[in-house]
Amino acid sequence: MKITAMEAIPFAIPYTKPLRFASGEVHSAQHVLVRVHSDDGVVGLAEAPARPFTYGETQESIVAAIQTLFAPGIVGMSAMDREAVHAVMDRTVGNPTAKSAVDMAIWDVIGKTLGQPVTALLGGYSDSMRVSHMLGFAEPAKMVAEAERMRETYGITTFKVKVGRKPFRLDVDVCRALREELGEEIELYIDGNRGWTASESLRALNAMAELDLTLAEELCPADDVLGRKWLVERCPVPFVADESATRPGEVTRELLNGAANAVSIKTARTGFSHSQRVLFQCDGLGAEVVMGNQIDGQLGTLCTVTFGAAFKSTTLRAGELSNFLDMSDDLLAEPLEIVDGRLAARQVPGIGIAIDPEKLSKYRLDQGN
Repeated sequence: MKITAMEAIPFAIPYTKPLRFASGEVHSAQHVLVRVHSDDGVVGLAEAPARPFTYGETQESIVAAIQTLFAPGIVGMSAMDREAVHAVMDRTVGNPTAKSAVDMAIWDVIGKTLGQPVTALLGGYSDSMRVSHMLGFAEPAKMVAEAERMRETYGITTFKVKVGRKPFRLDVDVCRALREELGEEIELYIDGNRGWTASESLRALNAMAELDLTLAEELCPADDVLGRKWLVERCPVPFVADESATRPGEVTRELLNGAANAVSIKTARTGFSHSQRVLFQCDGLGAEVVMGNQIDGQLGTLCTVTFGAAFKSTTLRAGELSNFLDMSDDLLAEPLEIVDGRLAARQVPGIGIAIDPEKLSKYRLDQGN
């Protein structure tokens, strides 16, 4: 399983509508397809989403990091030597999604070579996950209509509501409308992307006290150290660290400092190898987890469910696995299907990614098409 080559192919696929939240908005998926080749002729695949407003990475920086920094040190190594591969990548600071895509593509190589699904190699707890759908900024009636469509079409009953606007009552009105129109059987939780101050966050939570929210994520910045701790102490539901806990060390810091008591795990930023570390930290400390979404396409979503279905702790809550529905197209030859509110991990060797070559040729941005 010697690694012989690594590719980083930029591509862009438009969203059917702009996705808006407190830290920015996106109009197209500016992602990078990562391919890792082995001397056995096996090709592992994964996807790196560029999120400059969260991690500082751009599509161009991801391609450059993989091609000029990672590949020269990794080519020639065994795919089984994952810790040694990470040691090479960790010489470069940052670049979490570039590193994660390389990690997951290598896991794909291992699974294909061994003839085993990666979800089974990771843990094999379940074959699917319940799905949560993200609702971005819009008028209450539009967000209710989208939620109703997701429930009727896909059986989804868990919704993550983007909040963080000013005045905060804009978002309170949305959450109230969702609860009133969709009833008590749906699950609602909120994500502020650091849009409010600690005091605004608590006022918003108090205004939504009767709406039976189940989680509150990144309502205010973690850098507001005292305010964040003050808020978490008063928050009536688990407070989720997401972009403030992008590495295992940050996860430990946020949990032990009282800045969060739950964690969002995103394979797009911690791959499979470091997502395991984060999960096991949370298990040991008694912190709940939720499988988050990096506005992933179908490739990234398949990686998320591959990891999430593998462990008991990650299946206790619905995973954020439906944002690919907002894309106008995708690269997978066999599209994902959400059935009865669940998404399956593929029970085939590797992750189960097969690329449609015509679609890749259509959407890639480099000169190789």
